[in-house]
Amino acid sequence: MAKMKFEDLIIWEDDNYIVINKPAFISTLADRNDTVNILEMARAYHEDAQVCHRLDKETTGALVIARNPEAYRHMSIQFENREVSKIYHAVTDGIHDFDNKEVDRSILKLGNGTVRIDYKGKEAQTFFNTLRAYTAHTLVECKPITGRMHQIRVHLSSIEAPITGDEMYGGKPLYLSSIKRKYNLKKWTEEQPLIKRLALHARSLTFKVLNGKELSIEAPYPKDFRVLVEQLDKNN
Repeated sequence: MAKMKFEDLIIWEDDNYIVINKPAFISTLADRNDTVNILEMARAYHEDAQVCHRLDKETTGALVIARNPEAYRHMSIQFENREVSKIYHAVTDGIHDFDNKEVDRSILKLGNGTVRIDYKGKEAQTFFNTLRAYTAHTLVECKPITGRMHQIRVHLSSIEAPITGDEMYGGKPLYLSSIKRKYNLKKWTEEQPLIKRLALHARSLTFKVLNGKELSIEAPYPKDFRVLVEQLDKNN
């Protein structure tokens, strides 16, 4: 696998901020299990870089990095005041007709790196909209208001719409053979899932830069998510 270049991940930048399209299977911050992480790559590109928020290791999409302390403070205040609009796209198991469906359920962080819905936890709120429904899956737009760990994942699971491939919260892997008619697997080969991770992508971010101007940045689908949606479209 070719070495990843930080410059290739950038989708927008100015003197204060960098927005990247984070790839899957790389941690946002230092992780004792990995030698590479986004923060380290960002600091090799710009020494004062500071990541403004996190995405799960398997999740792809728009991630903001500040170039200086003033920009970091400015963005932190926006996140704290819930002024940053975040939109995610997820492919979920099952057919769902969400029309601005609100899930307002507290989330409790557990010691094993997972979370659960629990009134003793921290408040968490997400809105869901169906973008496209397929034969047994749904492409869903997710708008988290709060920013709790695994929030979208556990909220979708709690309404019986787990994210495809998210086995931690009840999602199942999706194989082409399950949606394509007359699918033929080559002899002596084992079929692989269409996406080898949970199908969640941080699609866009809307925030204010230092001069007060509002900016919306959209992160294109990575190849695995794009292929998944194309196959669902084709075989619906």
